[in-house]
Amino acid sequence: MARVSEARAAALFEQSKRWGRWGADDQRGALNLLTADRVARAAALVDSGEIVPCGRELPVAPAADNPNPALHHMVAAGDIATRGKGLQASADFFGVAFHGMAVSHIDALCHVFVDGFMWNGVPASEVTSAGARRNSIAAAFSGIVGRGVLLDIPRVRGVEWLEPADAIEPDELDAACRAQGVEVESGDILLVATGRDARRDVHGPWDPNAPGLAGLHAECVPWFLEHDPSVLGSDGVSDVLPADDHAWPIPIHQCLLVGMGVHLLDNLRLDRLAAACAAHNRWEFLFTVSPLQLARGTGSPVNPIAVF
Repeated sequence: MARVSEARAAALFEQSKRWGRWGADDQRGALNLLTADRVARAAALVDSGEIVPCGRELPVAPAADNPNPALHHMVAAGDIATRGKGLQASADFFGVAFHGMAVSHIDALCHVFVDGFMWNGVPASEVTSAGARRNSIAAAFSGIVGRGVLLDIPRVRGVEWLEPADAIEPDELDAACRAQGVEVESGDILLVATGRDARRDVHGPWDPNAPGLAGLHAECVPWFLEHDPSVLGSDGVSDVLPADDHAWPIPIHQCLLVGMGVHLLDNLRLDRLAAACAAHNRWEFLFTVSPLQLARGTGSPVNPIAVF
């Protein structure tokens, strides 16, 4: 399947728009699907108590996929804190520009604009130099908890990983559901694995813009409209990279964040989760995401947790 044309991407966006679905003032988007009943049913999936972290270690070393590494400075350390009298302790400082291709993070609904608007028709001007006044990550401050579903595309294809710039087509999402004996239901937190970590372990880091990252073809947008997830996550950035060279460079971000109000989880580590799913022979689990309470933030670093 060829990459999407500008005209087709524009049509997909118009099809994806669900502005007003939860009222004109809504800022939570598809998080509204995570009702108390759905959370309770997700909690009932826990039987062994196995916990699987799905975030990457905060990357403090520069690499081809991490040109702006996180900062880690020691404020106090044990090699000097034990000298003299008084309290002995260590402390440190972290700083991170988390949007990009290296840090596990969640995108708030204010992160992407289309024609000067974000989710629910809110003007982009509501994000100022002081931060987001609307659609910020504050919508998720109470936490995100629900039924997680992993679609392991390399497993379905019978390969260890997808190659950079490879596009996952909607029929492959259906094939993964059939192969894994799972159905994606409204309100699910859907995770799509491309095998990025397995490839990185063998070949080392590479530039996500060239040769790129595997991701979801824009024609998956109608599939998402039909299946209605609350959150979408990937071990990449969901979109195929390199980006299309037109007005819709990252159509999954543009259609889901802006059109559908679906928060996105980028740069997750899903290899351990895929192994756990295979061991348990089930691809559904309790899934939790706890964004930092960054007032007016456009997102947050996260370490999502799956529980079996």
